[in-house]
Amino acid sequence: MKKILKFICLFLLINLNNSLQATDYPTNYYKGKFYESVKGNFLVATDQMQDSRFKKTAIAMFKNDENGAWGLVINKTIGLVPLGDIIKISENSNINKKNLYNKKIPIFWGGPVDRHRIFIIHSNEYESESTKKYNKISISSDYKTLLKIAENKGPKNNLVIVGVSSWGPGQLEGEMERDDWILSEIKKDLIFEGDDLEKWKKAMENSFIKL
Repeated sequence: MKKILKFICLFLLINLNNSLQATDYPTNYYKGKFYESVKGNFLVATDQMQDSRFKKTAIAMFKNDENGAWGLVINKTIGLVPLGDIIKISENSNINKKNLYNKKIPIFWGGPVDRHRIFIIHSNEYESESTKKYNKISISSDYKTLLKIAENKGPKNNLVIVGVSSWGPGQLEGEMERDDWILSEIKKDLIFEGDDLEKWKKAMENSFIKL
């Protein structure tokens, strides 16, 4: 846990519009045939998943096109982390830095790519300047939203996530053709449910039948 906290100290909140770097993708992956049905669904790891990082994992997918795909894991808890470890406040800010270390919030692992990025998946009733809406849920990426969450004034339902799961062109489709993943309908209540393993089990139970 100490190593994780030291690592999280290096994270900065950045804009959601920043693109994922091509160097994040392996160059020797098997490319599958592109299809559009991944975006807007859960990507659920099957029992055939060999990558230990993604075993029993459910990912909310926000992009999938000919240029690649990305989403956020919603069921891998890192632990409770002080806000002071994840928010960089300028010297001129009127925020009490000492208070930040007295406020802890749960943090989730979103994936192995762009590990300096922080996202907040939340319910649609809340909106900030950084908020992007994705049908049933929204994503924000600003420190003010984190502060509101710590003060119980933020979105009613929220998940603070570090890192991204992303794939190069055709990479995810290739993994799906190997039956590493299956699709399931995104259910808002499932995202914000407390138990990590139950999230994966319920997403698996609701998965689409593969034809």
